[in-house]
Amino acid sequence: MDYDAMDGLEDAGPRVTVRQAARDRADFTMEGVDLAFANSLRRTLLAEVPTMAIDLVEVQANTSSLADEFIAHRLGLIPLNSKNVDDVSYTRDCEYCEQYCEHCSVTLDLHARCTGDEIMKVYARDLVVSEPRPNEWVGMPVITDSLGLGSVICKLRKDQEIRMKCIAKKGIAKEHAKWAPTSAVGFEYDPHNKLKHLDYWYEEDPVKEWPKSANAAWEDAPQDGEPFDYSAQPGKFYFDVESIGNLEPDAVVLQGIKVLQQKLALVIQELSGDDRNGDADGFGGPRSPDGMQAGGDFGMDQGYTTPFGNTGGQTMYGGGTTPFGATPYGQSGWQ
Repeated sequence: MDYDAMDGLEDAGPRVTVRQAARDRADFTMEGVDLAFANSLRRTLLAEVPTMAIDLVEVQANTSSLADEFIAHRLGLIPLNSKNVDDVSYTRDCEYCEQYCEHCSVTLDLHARCTGDEIMKVYARDLVVSEPRPNEWVGMPVITDSLGLGSVICKLRKDQEIRMKCIAKKGIAKEHAKWAPTSAVGFEYDPHNKLKHLDYWYEEDPVKEWPKSANAAWEDAPQDGEPFDYSAQPGKFYFDVESIGNLEPDAVVLQGIKVLQQKLALVIQELSGDDRNGDADGFGGPRSPDGMQAGGDFGMDQGYTTPFGNTGGQTMYGGGTTPFGATPYGQSGWQ
């Protein structure tokens, strides 16, 4: 990295300008940071901010037309309130249980039975949170519609019934999209393309075929005949964070910065030669609730290691073996 280019940034410091703030959306600009930091924050907001989501479903009765797995998948995608989610332990770190308890999970009960001739809809509002739980907020289904119904889980005909016990756990979107705190994170810099980082494909006129975004009004347009500045660096970044309701957008950003700080602290700890356990110092960063490296040691797993391995030089997508035997993918000796 060119540290000389960051001298001015260090003196000025980061600056944030909030352009729009709502219950489910935050639009802001960030200055005084470089492109690497801004993009790291964007990626963290998308994949590494911890939230609550239903992870286990114990089916006690299901006579609906939908399979157990289908309903369990739908339950997992229902947003759950994740305010003060730091009060919830990851299941792998829980000192009180091996699978789930009130310290690392929230239990929700679902019981619905249709007794009439009309089709009955089962909504997210029918999920009943059981006590105790880590705090008064986590685990409550997020309901934003005007009728207060929430997402549709399934439909029942007369005499059909579902009865399920749902276990919500803490996790991150890197492991599964159900833990995503945002539906989208808009990110843009250099809206006039002065830096020429984009090479627009066009047929006749790129100006007409590629209209400028609304962020272009926040920067000066290039002048005709203006010479290209080879030393220019992007210095203003535009974020548009849209929450799905489990966390307020400002809380998503603050949690993202916190996670990024933890990851950087872990890097500094490793480079300094400190062999203390990162998790004990609070620098372990977010991970999946049940992720495990081979041998049962979580180490620096960031949520993408499975209980079946992916160790050594293999990646999460490749590797010569699976828990079901050898595969031709990733083997160096495959012909």
